[in-house]
Amino acid sequence: MYTLGIDIGGTKIAGAVCDENDTIVSQWRVPTPTEPEEINDCIVEIYEEATKLHPEIPYIGISAAGNVKADRRTMSFSANIAKWIDYPLADRIEELLQGRAKVVVENDANCAGWGEYILGAGKGSKNMVMLTVGTGLGGAIVISGELYRGSFGMAAELGHLPMVSDGDFCGCGLRGCAERYTSGSALENFARAGMRRMPQKATRLLELCGGDVNALEGKMVSQAAAEGDELALYAFGKIGEWLGRTMAAIAAVLDPDVFVIGGGVVSVGNILLDPARYNYQRFLQASAYREHAQILPATAGGDAGMIGAADLARKELSKEQA
Repeated sequence: MYTLGIDIGGTKIAGAVCDENDTIVSQWRVPTPTEPEEINDCIVEIYEEATKLHPEIPYIGISAAGNVKADRRTMSFSANIAKWIDYPLADRIEELLQGRAKVVVENDANCAGWGEYILGAGKGSKNMVMLTVGTGLGGAIVISGELYRGSFGMAAELGHLPMVSDGDFCGCGLRGCAERYTSGSALENFARAGMRRMPQKATRLLELCGGDVNALEGKMVSQAAAEGDELALYAFGKIGEWLGRTMAAIAAVLDPDVFVIGGGVVSVGNILLDPARYNYQRFLQASAYREHAQILPATAGGDAGMIGAADLARKELSKEQA
């Protein structure tokens, strides 16, 4: 039996047909429209193309950036799609498909985390937490082999743990959230602040951004850090410190055996993970008297969200129909 996984990103909608072993057998990518109805049409078009190759696809799993209600069918809010407020996404797709497939909707970080759990660095763990260090800080939690969603579908918003009292304003409307200090945006902020304070140490970063501090991008900081630039390494050290602090706070509640770290910022490897591991141990309660979680880079790749969405839909809907 095949399942279609759909990943709705800010710039593209990706679709993949997965078999029962979570192996991708066919794949599509199209640009992401701005209107919900157009997004629905794109998903239906991908489904129609998929069923030309694989006639029986009874389930669709959709990975979407935003808050998904406990029913796993309704988008309560999305920063990317303004009209996704209490939007019945699964209902709309099922109506357009005239009942040919059942739909499950899940938060994108949850889907990526589940993909990492079944195929990537989290495979074999009992309790796993995934943190995705991108523009913000995403999260996913697996407890005793099950994705944890909470009572209202709002669990694992780990980027919004309140880490600093009256700290920097976050896009969510609160202050001092973890993602203000651990994310690609935070990396740029730490690097720019260092450049302004210590321009004599910013030679390489100034070269990369053409002398305009405001034009500095995360990929430039990553390049400079890989070259051993002192200021770039400082910036990674700062977000690594806050990543370690965040994991220690999470461990105080969940005590996972594995943390999986994903996202574009992790491309620098141990430049980020070494300070994260050090500070996790530094801020972990009773650190000297307990076992420590492994802290591993994600390995499932960019298709983890589609694979996770497909697998979650197959498991959820198969269970309902049993």
